[in-house]
Amino acid sequence: MTRPSNPKLSTTAIADTALKLVDAHGEFTLPQLAKELSVTASSLYNHVDGKAEIIELMRGRAMSTISLPEAKSQDWQSTVRAIAIEYWRSYAQHPRLIPLLTSNTVRDRTTLRVYDALAEAFLTGGFQPAERLRAITIIDSFVLGSALDAAAPREVWEADAESSPAFIEALEAGLNECNRAESTFTHGLTFLLTCLAAESLHPTSK
Repeated sequence: MTRPSNPKLSTTAIADTALKLVDAHGEFTLPQLAKELSVTASSLYNHVDGKAEIIELMRGRAMSTISLPEAKSQDWQSTVRAIAIEYWRSYAQHPRLIPLLTSNTVRDRTTLRVYDALAEAFLTGGFQPAERLRAITIIDSFVLGSALDAAAPREVWEADAESSPAFIEALEAGLNECNRAESTFTHGLTFLLTCLAAESLHPTSK
């Protein structure tokens, strides 16, 4: 006998439950998800088209925590910085979700609003369309990689007998730094914004 469909089943419940599975295991299947929700796998299709849509729903849930700054009240670099920090904090909470997201086209409106805001900020900074997309991609890649670093073990690297003194010295100086991942992210973000600002003033012609 099939189980009755849960009347409380919704896209929000599906996304939240799938996100919990991904946070715990790094992946999810529709049978696993149905079991967690106490419904049949077929009943999920009354609310979603399949796994790809669920991944987009999870993307939206993660990005829904981002508060966008008022772009008109700040210069473009401050706007991009504020967005990137919010973006990083959001995905640092769900690092195991990142590999799933990067294999799917971004369609979620909650997420696209963030890219809209980045595009508007770079437009204000004088970036031409192709430069704008390149800048967005650079920020995107840096934030996602840094969010993965936030989930890394405290000892990311372990030197061995053949490691160079320069590397060992760097490890001894840096691995004990409080909030290493976050401080590295903010430093790197400053570096990126400085380079992007220089690019906007002296664009490369291709």
